[in-house]
Amino acid sequence: MKTMLRSSIAALAALASLSTFAGSFDAPAGLQLYSLRSQFKLRGVAWTLDKVKEMGIVEVELASGVPDLAAEPMRAELDKRGLKAVSSHFGYGRWKNDLDNVVKEAKILGIKYAGCAWIDHKETFDDAECADAIATFNKAGEALAKEGIKFFYHLHGFEFQPAPEGGTLADRLIKQTTPDTVKYQLDVLWIVFPGQNPVKLMEIYPDRWVLMHLKDLKKGVATGALTGHTDVNNNVVLGQGQVDWPSVLSTAQKIGMKHYFIEDESDSVLDQLPKHLDYLKSVKW
Repeated sequence: MKTMLRSSIAALAALASLSTFAGSFDAPAGLQLYSLRSQFKLRGVAWTLDKVKEMGIVEVELASGVPDLAAEPMRAELDKRGLKAVSSHFGYGRWKNDLDNVVKEAKILGIKYAGCAWIDHKETFDDAECADAIATFNKAGEALAKEGIKFFYHLHGFEFQPAPEGGTLADRLIKQTTPDTVKYQLDVLWIVFPGQNPVKLMEIYPDRWVLMHLKDLKKGVATGALTGHTDVNNNVVLGQGQVDWPSVLSTAQKIGMKHYFIEDESDSVLDQLPKHLDYLKSVKW
C-alpha cells in the first residue's frame, strides 16, 4: 500500500512538473513590413496592406522608407484597415542629425517604440563607432521619453566584436545605454548567424529586450560571421531552420517580451508567411 502511495505521489509530482513547464505561443504575431518591400514597390501600399489584413495580422512594424509614404498618410492607411503600428525603424543618420523630426513622425504614427536597425560603421565595427552609438542612443532615448515613447536598437550581428574589457561590443552597448530609455530588439536570425545564443542573451539582460523578430536561419548555413549579411533566401519558415524555437519563445515569454514581429526577407515571403503563422499556432514546449 505504501509503495502504491509513493508511486502515486511521484506520478503527481512528475505531472505537476510537466504542467509547470508546458506552454505555447500566446502572443499576437505582428509583421515587420520590410518583409513586403517588393510588394509595396510593385503592387502599391493599398494592395499590400490589404494582404496583411487578410492574413489576420493586426500589429505591424514599419521600416525606414518601407513603404515610401509620409507619416500622416501612412497612419491613415493603417487606421483604415485596423492595423496598428507598434514600432518603426529610422535610419542611424536621422537619429544623429534629424532627431526632432523623427520624434514628430513617431508621434504622428502613434507608435510605442521608435528605433534603429543598423549603426553606420566601417567594415569592422570598432570602439569609436560603439561610443558614438551609445551617445546617439542615449540622446534619442531621452528625447523620446518626453513623449512617452521608448527608443530601441535592433542588433544585427556585427556588434559582437570582442571588447578589450571582455565580452563583446554588444555587451558594452547594452550596459552603457540608459536602461529606462534605451531598449533592444532581438532579431533571432541575427543573433544565431554570428554564433550567439538568443536564450542566453535574454537571460543575461532580461529587462532590456522588448521586441523580437521571429526569423529562422536555413539549416546548414555556417554561423560565426560578424558581417550582418547573409543571403535573404537563408530566411526559412519558422521551425524548419536552425533555431530552437520552443526554448527561444518560452524564454521570451518568461522575461516579458512585449511584441513579436515575423520578418521574412526571402523571395518566397508571400508563400512562407501563412506557414510562419501556422507554426506559431502549433509550437509547444
